[in-house]
Amino acid sequence: MLISTRGRYALRVLADLAEHAGNGYVPMKEIAERQGISLKYLERILPVLTKNGIIEGLQGKTGGYRLLVQPEECRVGDVLRLTEGDLAPVACLECGAKPCERASICCTLPMWTEFHQLINTFLDSKTLADIVRGDPANAL
Repeated sequence: MLISTRGRYALRVLADLAEHAGNGYVPMKEIAERQGISLKYLERILPVLTKNGIIEGLQGKTGGYRLLVQPEECRVGDVLRLTEGDLAPVACLECGAKPCERASICCTLPMWTEFHQLINTFLDSKTLADIVRGDPANAL
């Protein structure tokens, strides 16, 4: 399993918005500059976060983006599932996957199932607040 730039950048954008929450709406250009992400790439990430109620955007001279959720309530796992899709380590465990005809005799399925649960439990135990705090014990 590899988390793409889309998922990693989404977390960086959300952390940036959390750090600058007191500034009202944060212009996309400022986020892009601070995070070293192209505006074009941000234009592909932000709509997913907006559509799912994590951030909201405002157009105009004083526009930009702001968090709609509290950093303590924004789970890393939720963000990654929005941006990456299913976090399953093997195809047979993906949501909506066709049932595997070998499932009843597969000697590796229990291991992959446990690994999948560990991934989700770990990522769901981390929040945007953990990332912003930068505490190595609590951050990713």
